[in-house]
Amino acid sequence: MLTLCLSATGALAAGHERSPAATETTPTPSASAFDDGPYLRYTSDRIEARWVCDGKPVERSFPALRWPVVVPAQCGHAEPISVRAPAEAETEVSPQGVERIAALSDVHGQYELMVQLLQSNGIVDRKLRWRYGRGHLVIAGDVFDRGPKVNQALWLLYGLEQQARAAGGAVHLLLGNHEVMVLANDLRYVNEGYQRNAGLLGRSYVELYGPDTVLGRWLRSKSVIGQVNDLLFVHGGIAASYFESGLSRAQINQRYRDSLGTPKAVWQHDPALLPLYNGKTSPIWYRGYFIDPALTQDQVDAIAARLGVGRIVVGHTSHKRIGSYFDGRVIAIDSSIKNGQYGELLLIERGKFSRGTPEGKRLPLTAGEPLSD
Repeated sequence: MLTLCLSATGALAAGHERSPAATETTPTPSASAFDDGPYLRYTSDRIEARWVCDGKPVERSFPALRWPVVVPAQCGHAEPISVRAPAEAETEVSPQGVERIAALSDVHGQYELMVQLLQSNGIVDRKLRWRYGRGHLVIAGDVFDRGPKVNQALWLLYGLEQQARAAGGAVHLLLGNHEVMVLANDLRYVNEGYQRNAGLLGRSYVELYGPDTVLGRWLRSKSVIGQVNDLLFVHGGIAASYFESGLSRAQINQRYRDSLGTPKAVWQHDPALLPLYNGKTSPIWYRGYFIDPALTQDQVDAIAARLGVGRIVVGHTSHKRIGSYFDGRVIAIDSSIKNGQYGELLLIERGKFSRGTPEGKRLPLTAGEPLSD
């Protein structure tokens, strides 16, 4: 029998700010319909499942007497889902001695391109099963918004996490500003098709990822900042002001989990939450490595030293390709996958850094180009 103790993590309301320095642009809504789902919800003894197939809602339920519960494919995501027990908050660990690491960010619903990168670079096989062994895959935020296959991307990562763990590896999904925005009901960038499908299911879009849902509970267990070997991964970046709170990384991650969904009207007046969500220097929004002309090599070196890491790996700020900045201290991995045309995967294998292309080529990691705007 499944017993749940789910508590809200704050009111769900719009209001997360747009970063003043952001290069975000409002997407052109897609008018085309698409199959969607599953959306899975925990109840006391069952898993409730919903899909939109051929423009019509489909509902089924499955007994949850023991884990996992297998939910067969209906439409939308093409594979069965092996549903695990409700996720608990991640334990703060910094794995060391990992010989193979792959990282990408800002997928933004471009499922096919993400799959191509993972397959071509040996992370998953033709059947989308984990084949990276003891390697670690890091997703540095922003799976949500813009594209039409966010749900498929999330379910793929949900399944790969379990498969990687069984193989001695790991999948680390970090939250970016778009995950935070959606969980706070800021839906400015949600593909129009998802809004329509949510209406067909009789739910708001944010309710489809509520704390009583499988993916919603899983997302709320995740971190914003993670470390593997001497690499720190974070969606936006770490500004010097990050250290003013005096909190550890574990405490910062937990403060994010506890406050997800807090509306701007609350966090902008709360000195404990403002550093987590403000659009200039917070870890999910910061772009200073690329747009602050006053930021020096010594300052970035000092930030890394205080973090106790050799390099800081970030997404969020779009580039044409993966590149290194500040003499390799910062690596930018948002390679504009969101456009659905091209993207790259960062690979660190036995100490060698390279860029994996959609065709599986291994290109050298080189100095990044300055942003054009």
